[in-house]
Amino acid sequence: MNKSKIAPLINLVCKRNITLTTPREGKRNFRKFVIPNKRGSRIHKIQQTGPNHELPIDKRGVRDIGYMLNGKFVQVPEMIPELIVPDLSNCTLKPYVSYKTEDVVQSEFSSQQLFDAVYSKKIVLDFKQGKLDESGLPLQPSEEEKLQPKEAIAQAKRTGSDIF
Repeated sequence: MNKSKIAPLINLVCKRNITLTTPREGKRNFRKFVIPNKRGSRIHKIQQTGPNHELPIDKRGVRDIGYMLNGKFVQVPEMIPELIVPDLSNCTLKPYVSYKTEDVVQSEFSSQQLFDAVYSKKIVLDFKQGKLDESGLPLQPSEEEKLQPKEAIAQAKRTGSDIF
């Protein structure tokens, strides 16, 4: 048998399809597919359902910027998201990172390393120059050393700090 006669026979192989869904949940039942707020405007939906009918509104994860009080919406300015963007007009850096840059591998910054980076040089200088009192406190403290713990926490949590 030559190959030209075999090729059409291969295409005549019958296949059976098996479906696992019931006919009720097949093509005709769209109730299982929840599509909120997709068709029609709000006015069109009110015309269809009536003015007293509560319409479900899907907000897609967006939070309200106020609350309802006696049937009126009260807008709260503190609930409006505010984007804080630094002024980059004098910045010489480019707004992207090249794919050619090497990966930076850095260990976690510990509290001891932070202390060494900020305070250790001044403490050593004050000790060598004799600017410490009997209890070891500096006679001329810097601005960071004057901060109380609550003030330091408040400054660290302020917008623009590097704590996050």
